[in-house]
Amino acid sequence: MKKIAIVADWLTNFAGAERVILALHELFPYAPIYTSIYNSKKCPGFEKADVRTSFIQHLPFAKNHHQMYLAFMPYAFESFDFSDFEIVISSCHSCSKGIITKPETLHICYCHSPMRYAWDGCHQYIKGYGMPWPISVLTPFFMTRMRIWDRCSADRVDKFIANSELVAQRIKKYYQRDAEVIYPFVDLEKFFKDKGQRTKEKEEGYFLALGRLIPYKKFDLLVSVFNENGKRLKIIGTGKEFKKLRVMAKSNIEFLGRVSEKDLQMYYQNAKALIFPQLEDFGIVPLEAMACETPVIAFGQGGALETINNDSGVFFKEQTPLSLKQAIEEFEKKKFNPDIIRKQAEKFSKEKFERAILELIEKN
Repeated sequence: MKKIAIVADWLTNFAGAERVILALHELFPYAPIYTSIYNSKKCPGFEKADVRTSFIQHLPFAKNHHQMYLAFMPYAFESFDFSDFEIVISSCHSCSKGIITKPETLHICYCHSPMRYAWDGCHQYIKGYGMPWPISVLTPFFMTRMRIWDRCSADRVDKFIANSELVAQRIKKYYQRDAEVIYPFVDLEKFFKDKGQRTKEKEEGYFLALGRLIPYKKFDLLVSVFNENGKRLKIIGTGKEFKKLRVMAKSNIEFLGRVSEKDLQMYYQNAKALIFPQLEDFGIVPLEAMACETPVIAFGQGGALETINNDSGVFFKEQTPLSLKQAIEEFEKKKFNPDIIRKQAEKFSKEKFERAILELIEKN
């Protein structure tokens, strides 16, 4: 048994990257988890884990506003001591790959994406988040320094894993490194079709969308289209655009905010289709819908092209109202086989993910 450590950017909410960390913890339960900030209230599942935090943990508002301390993240991860470990696995979409290890230590980085707000998403983030003008003026200068550090820190990784072919391309572009693709997983035990239930909601029909209500997720596109077509749309999630979108929306669009896991399962099961309008590196939400035998209408770029096929969904080519309208019309004309949709989701099982991680460690 080799001595292993796990590293995470931060554990302040529970989303896709945190699911990967939790799976690694379950694979290697005795491996300590190093992270910049840990909020146990918002990130369940790590109660029995040995979580070791950085100095940022003790700074004001850090547990709920980790973005405030991005400038300190490189120092936080460089301050951790991994001298006693033979293998370190970092799960990274920000700074965690910047750890310093001994020459004989194997550092494997599971990369969710090169830092998007520093690289290809830099201009979009500055515009989309409506920063005050002094901050928006200074941010590009800060990001230049962050890009230099990020590029240098990539050389500290011995082996890159990408969570999709798209991310592997980004790693090659920005870090000049090859990466092996190991897809994340969907919880097939949690998300399934209850054959015994057919609710009134299913009979009446509604479309579903969910995620953080922030600019790049393109929920404003959905509101625009459904305001016009009058079809029922339910939106699950919260975020900085919640109030703005709710004001824009007509009565056929319902905002549900946060929902319980049980209710989320029900909404997936009874939706006509999930609509996924954003460009994502991978995107776990479409797989959760497909695990419930629900087809997907997705923007035809990014990770969606690697998880959805013509038997499980419909693509639209541009993030425009016209393109989405046409995709909805195409969807209404098609018939989908629920069993085939479920089988597509089953290609992305947790067991397959765990087996691939173990095989990679054995090879290296």
